Amino acid sequence: MTLIPLSQLQTLCTAQQREIKQQALSDAIARRVGLEIDASTLERAERIWLLSEYVHKQLTRFPNWLETLFESMESAVEPSIDQFYSGEKHWGKHVSETVAQPDWDEATLMQQLRRYRNWWMTRLIAADIEQTIALETLTAHLSRLADVAVNASQHWSMQNYQALYGQALDQQGQVQKLIVIGMGKLGGFELNLSSDIDLVFAFREHGETQGGKKSLSHQEYFTKIGQKLIQHLDQVNAEGFVFRVDMRLRPFGQSGALVMSMDSLENYYQDQGRDWERYAMIKARVMAGDSIDVAEFEALRRPFVYRKYLDFGAIGALRDLKSMIAKEVRSKGIEHNIKLGEGGIREVEFIVQALQILHGGRDQRLQNPALFHVLPALGKDDYLDAKQVDDLLAAYRYLRRVEHALQGAADEQTQLLPDDETERARLAYHVGEESWDVLLETLWQHRKAVHQYFQALIDDGEENSCDQQAQEAWRVILKQPQKHSLIEEAMESIQWQDHAASAQQLGQFLNSRAVAYMQPIGQERLAVFLAALMTCLEDESHPDTVLQRIIPIMEAVTRRTSYLVLLSENQSAIVHLIGLCRASVWFSEMISNSPALLDELLDANTLFSPPSKEAMQLELRQTLMRLPEDDEEAHMDAMRRFKRSIIMRVAACDITGILPLMKVSDHLTWLAEVLLEQVLQQSWHYLTQRHGFPTRDDSDVTRPEMVIVGYGKSGGIELGYDSDLDLVFIHNAQLNRATNGERSIDNLVFYTRLGQRIIHLLTSFTAAGRLYEVDMRLRPSGNSGLLVTSFESFKDYQEKEAWVWEHQALCRARALAGEAQLMAQFEQTRADIIGRERDRNSLKQEVLNMREKMRAHLDTSGIEKGFDLKQGAGGIIDIEFMVQYMVLAWSHRYPDLMTYSDNIRQLEAAEAHDLLSTENVAKMKEAYTFYRAAAHRQTLQKQGRLVPVDTLEENQAVIAQYWKAFAEQAC
Repeated sequence: MTLIPLSQLQTLCTAQQREIKQQALSDAIARRVGLEIDASTLERAERIWLLSEYVHKQLTRFPNWLETLFESMESAVEPSIDQFYSGEKHWGKHVSETVAQPDWDEATLMQQLRRYRNWWMTRLIAADIEQTIALETLTAHLSRLADVAVNASQHWSMQNYQALYGQALDQQGQVQKLIVIGMGKLGGFELNLSSDIDLVFAFREHGETQGGKKSLSHQEYFTKIGQKLIQHLDQVNAEGFVFRVDMRLRPFGQSGALVMSMDSLENYYQDQGRDWERYAMIKARVMAGDSIDVAEFEALRRPFVYRKYLDFGAIGALRDLKSMIAKEVRSKGIEHNIKLGEGGIREVEFIVQALQILHGGRDQRLQNPALFHVLPALGKDDYLDAKQVDDLLAAYRYLRRVEHALQGAADEQTQLLPDDETERARLAYHVGEESWDVLLETLWQHRKAVHQYFQALIDDGEENSCDQQAQEAWRVILKQPQKHSLIEEAMESIQWQDHAASAQQLGQFLNSRAVAYMQPIGQERLAVFLAALMTCLEDESHPDTVLQRIIPIMEAVTRRTSYLVLLSENQSAIVHLIGLCRASVWFSEMISNSPALLDELLDANTLFSPPSKEAMQLELRQTLMRLPEDDEEAHMDAMRRFKRSIIMRVAACDITGILPLMKVSDHLTWLAEVLLEQVLQQSWHYLTQRHGFPTRDDSDVTRPEMVIVGYGKSGGIELGYDSDLDLVFIHNAQLNRATNGERSIDNLVFYTRLGQRIIHLLTSFTAAGRLYEVDMRLRPSGNSGLLVTSFESFKDYQEKEAWVWEHQALCRARALAGEAQLMAQFEQTRADIIGRERDRNSLKQEVLNMREKMRAHLDTSGIEKGFDLKQGAGGIIDIEFMVQYMVLAWSHRYPDLMTYSDNIRQLEAAEAHDLLSTENVAKMKEAYTFYRAAAHRQTLQKQGRLVPVDTLEENQAVIAQYWKAFAEQAC
């Protein structure tokens, strides 16, 4: 890599554009009285600002920075708190004495932090372009800069709050500080030019603050310090920002407390710490706190990360993590991302950190967060050979140089290679390459080597067993797809019901424009896949149906052919695909619409073992943590893809008989609960960022005082594959209070907007579809009522104004997500309302009247059409109404009737109290589960709720008879 001549750099813009930039800089210098910059410095500076618009912006604002811009970085002293406090003349220089914290107000602190950051960024970008700074030095300076910013913020906040809250003392009377733990690149002193910083906040001991006008718990006190820190660094103002702050690596992610005590932190990692958190904690370090805090944190971190024996248990987890990385590359199409793409920075980091996890417990030389220290150590101890170490170091250095060139241009956090020709040339020149083509070739050589080592690190043992001769036959066909006879010949070993028609269908696909425009490597992958598919179809009983349903999937992946590689290299995945497509056209359409679901076919243990609610929570959290925190659209897409993934796994277990009906609904309902909780947290985060937190008395409310109540199928734990959600939002905010942010709003307005935000996140269509349809008509006063109801108003409405049918609905209501105490209050109110003693005659008449209205308006049954599973006479609603009558009529005497919100357990409770005979309950349960199973099957076959009458004739007759008896029987 060489310095590109200035004349070549000047081709990046027109003469007029260059003149405008030169004039802007000259004008800025002229405005500074007494500032003189010699011509050689200006010429040298032109090289920098031609490659960095960010540097040009800073130099026109602060032209005096030109005086020190080209001072040797070898003599520059890394950022420090004393250097920062000493003022601009001392930035980058040695400060021999401790400097007292200046008496700055908050605005001045934020201004000075941003200027200090911009000064260092300008110096470092210039040195990077001129190739006068080592990569390790550059990243270390950036990491130290983050340390200074974090500590300066904390010092200011502690001093600012001292008069009001006093100090947080430990049991020995020592002042506690907020313990700030730097994660990721920050922890390893490897921060890049425009990076966010991943932080975790903790404090030493619980207690109450002392010496101020008002006492706070240490938890509340350090939460305020942490919130201020995020504001000081992350908030964008006229000076820019310092660092984007990401707190999602803390225990329990966004839903967890912002700050935890060290005891709580230790208990979390001991009891609940996951394998990915071990991986993340390799690079963790205390960047703000006392020596006591550093020692205590290391005492909990090292045993958690490193095991004293060869850690075979981690191999499976690392294999899963490796698979997840490969899956993300396939699903997102991020081959041009030098961090996340194939052979990118992340794969180098994975290789190093995986070996640290496996061997670090026995080899302390590997217990270092810095990649530049660990990679050579891996070579010395023969975990990697010398060539691998050299190749990985060279690749990592080059990838990081390219990353800095991408980010230094405009101070943007990006790792995507540009499409624009000028930006490509700019990138190449910054790195020191003669042209874009040279850079791209060098980059791909490095990435190819990295990816080979990445693939070989933990072998997953898969082999491609496809017959070479069959592959060659399909290669020939793809070169001349119009030759129909070749297609028929390649398919002749399969027992087709209609060989000619199947060959015709496949031929139409192979002759389509999508296939014709595939790159050569894509056609090669398609040939290999077709050979593997035909081999698997030789033992298939319904090959025509399967092929018909797989062709749309092939069409969907013609532009993302890495999925064909995934299937071809995993014969079991093709077998699973065939089985699912045979069973349901729904699977075929689902995968066609979202090819990323093909990854689910890789592991039968996962595909046919749907996760528990806790596992869903963890999987969703891990998925969202890999996304930028402020990228709402990415989060919405990810949640929708996550939902499809889980539904596919549940449906696979359903059609294969692994899960009975009740368990299918359990998993689908858990999925909704997990997503609702996440949507609530994201909506809360969105609004608190804009308006601050709601207040209660004189305290901030840092968690939503809200509960999401599910009615109908969600409340009754009976969700189906395409069920919508009947929801009611209830809050418990204090009246006549407002949020504490700069754009403060009334508490009630805040919760109304929170409800609107939740509905938006659930119902909006994105590229990945919609999460759920939502029906809010069951809230108090229906569509004319408030979107979000206060708890007292909800209770009052149910007691004084609600109709009988609304109390029927309450029988199948349940708190799905929200604040635990409010959820318990709702359940108690539900019990109070349902448990009231009622006149059974008038109650029954109301139930009968409502059922007749529904049947008249909603029953779609007919002799020719078939039987309406839900609304037909003797159908699902008849059973539900009979059960709801019993719950409302008898819960005052038998409270366990209302303990559960699902029909099956309510029927069992009725049997236990002799309200229904054992025979009747058995037949009602049988019919109810049969109806619901039929509804699931109808969904999987893309059919409505009408079924042939003879399919359910016996069940329908029994339930219709029970309904008739119920209507005629005296109370």
